[in-house]
Amino acid sequence: MEIIRCRAYARAGLIGNPSDAYNGKTIAVIVKNFNAQVTLYEWDRIEIVPSPSDESVFCSIGEMAQDVKLHGYYGGIRLVKAAIYGFVIYCKSRGIRLHERNFSIRYETNIPRQVGMAGSSAIVVATLRALMIFYGVVIPKRVLPSLVLSIEREQLNITAGLQDRVAQIYEGCVYMNFAKESVRVDEGFICGEYEELPLQLLPSLYISYSKDFGEPTEVFHNNLRFRYDNGEAAVVDAMLGFAALTVEARGALLDRNWGKLGMLMDKNFDLRRSICQLPSEHILMIETARSCGVSAKFAGSGGAIVGIYPDEETLEKLREKMGAIGCKTLGIEL
Repeated sequence: MEIIRCRAYARAGLIGNPSDAYNGKTIAVIVKNFNAQVTLYEWDRIEIVPSPSDESVFCSIGEMAQDVKLHGYYGGIRLVKAAIYGFVIYCKSRGIRLHERNFSIRYETNIPRQVGMAGSSAIVVATLRALMIFYGVVIPKRVLPSLVLSIEREQLNITAGLQDRVAQIYEGCVYMNFAKESVRVDEGFICGEYEELPLQLLPSLYISYSKDFGEPTEVFHNNLRFRYDNGEAAVVDAMLGFAALTVEARGALLDRNWGKLGMLMDKNFDLRRSICQLPSEHILMIETARSCGVSAKFAGSGGAIVGIYPDEETLEKLREKMGAIGCKTLGIEL
């Protein structure tokens, strides 16, 4: 029996986020410390097997309340179901006939939930990869991130941009351009302009996170979308500012000017703070990291931060100080 196993990794936004959803530009990297894995094999019926994160048995009402706060009312099964349905619709709309063999599918993930590391999209990406192998279907690389986003937006009402899905499909480090004049429609999907950057250009990066400080991405994005769509000048100007920082950061990477890159990453957070009411614990994470002499910005929508560290001694100091406020810190595996 053939067993298909596919992975998708966590990601960290280095610069430009959250402008990917607002015709901006971003650079993101894969974080191989964490991944979602989907296992699929032929079965006599379609079976979606729950994972531990879909557990509905708790030791206390307080534990259940904390689980709902961090994970919502649904685990990852809804993501797997949505990915399967989206795959079927994609194939039907293009006249791709699927064979009639059934399968059992399950997922597992160690990506921290609701801290802005793209854990939800990782499950969808890994599921689609497994389905493509099982059915022998090829979806163009450029189109696949947009399909993933459409599944999350249209079926699950998840408010997000393309950045996470592009990073997880292309892997490595990717410069993304979503400006109106740069996007194009491919197979009915809006796609940006994507440039893969050599990993050798990157400095040593850390990621620090706290599961207690997490919040769903919708909490941040829904309000920002409303303000942007209503033409709030500060928000519109900030999105242009994020894009400009990204162009500068790309140049700094190509020049290996990591000091400048770190400065631009700091500016990214400061600009974000100027237009958003951020939770005090998220600000504390940034300020604590910067007190160690490193750059710091949100890796995604909040709950995890990313930055550059110069040496192992500084990383150890960072681990200690961030640990004192309840955060775990790791050097990023690329």
